[in-house]
Amino acid sequence: MSASQWISPAGLRSAVDLLGLLAHGELAVNGRLAVASNATFIGHVAHGEQRVTCVYKPITGERPLWDFPDGSLAAREVASYLVSEAAGWHVVPPTVLRTDGPAGAGMCQVWLEQPGTPGWVDVVAPDDVPSGTIPVLEGIDGDGSPVVLVHADRPELRRLALFDVVINNADRKGGHILTGDRGVAEHMATIVGIDHGVSCHAEPKLRTVLWGWAGTALDAAERDELERIRAMLGGELGSQLAELLTETELIAMDERVSALLQDGRMPVPEGRMPVPWPPF
Repeated sequence: MSASQWISPAGLRSAVDLLGLLAHGELAVNGRLAVASNATFIGHVAHGEQRVTCVYKPITGERPLWDFPDGSLAAREVASYLVSEAAGWHVVPPTVLRTDGPAGAGMCQVWLEQPGTPGWVDVVAPDDVPSGTIPVLEGIDGDGSPVVLVHADRPELRRLALFDVVINNADRKGGHILTGDRGVAEHMATIVGIDHGVSCHAEPKLRTVLWGWAGTALDAAERDELERIRAMLGGELGSQLAELLTETELIAMDERVSALLQDGRMPVPEGRMPVPWPPF
């Protein structure tokens, strides 16, 4: 059953309604995702007749990382959602930081049921690159055959790529890109991203499969969105993020946005490994 089928007839589809339910509804766990690197549970939150399927990631289940402070990943997921909303991108499912839960405080996010494999990113043979896709990387698969990493050439996916630059996403895999569902949240983008725990670092960390637009010029709408973020970082958004990120990380985010506006282009890969591996 999809998340949208849990929603009450009263119309629990605005982000505000969903955030309230995610934060304050009764949270119950139904199962665990075995493939996730951190403890990730599938469950539901309910209040009266309102009920929605969710993902719950308790802070106690976060795996220690050498380059991110312990216990900070849930807050980074929420910070990424706030940035997406501030820009008007809506590329992250509604996400909150719960102070309670079956395993303690953690991130709670609306679950998106997928109609099969989204297919926004793929690995194909060099002779089978589909039309409407952009080649990103050539490589060799486990059998020694040449392959090409490609992603769809869609403006909705480019929006997610720009979002990743702003939040300094260190792990944009193909499996972290889903098809949005406006039956769940009315303003949700067509293509959305999940798993933003390793983002918003002060040091350059961008690793993504979405390099197809590297070096291309920003359009007027993208510049307007970035200007909006920069202005809001000095106001309400900045105040919200200050409860989730360090001052150094906030300054670095502002600098990334300013650099994008000054350069007027999408960034190009730097010397370090720019693509997460495996890519899914």
